[in-house]
Amino acid sequence: MTTPRDLVGGAPRTTYTLTFDDRELPAQEGQSVAAVLWSAGIVSWRTTRNGAAPRGVFCGIGQCYDCLVTVNGRPNQRACMVQARPGDTVTTQEGTGRAALDR
Repeated sequence: MTTPRDLVGGAPRTTYTLTFDDRELPAQEGQSVAAVLWSAGIVSWRTTRNGAAPRGVFCGIGQCYDCLVTVNGRPNQRACMVQARPGDTVTTQEGTGRAALDR
């Protein structure tokens, strides 16, 4: 089976790991946090304020805010817009998220 990478002659980029809810996930240089989560088969990583409904990527371009996560202790980060970095700690966001006031 031919893959898109085969068609364009691409090569894998530098790989590293990030942590999502205490689980190490493989990531490639240039991927967004959402792409890393999708690659690991994770499609929901936030719950809504009212009703705790599951959410993940909806628009994929940073307009809808359905993909909010907490990255390195900072809540309300759009997973589709934040580039994954080596050693990042990403956690599921519940409702509006929480942040320490001293940051």
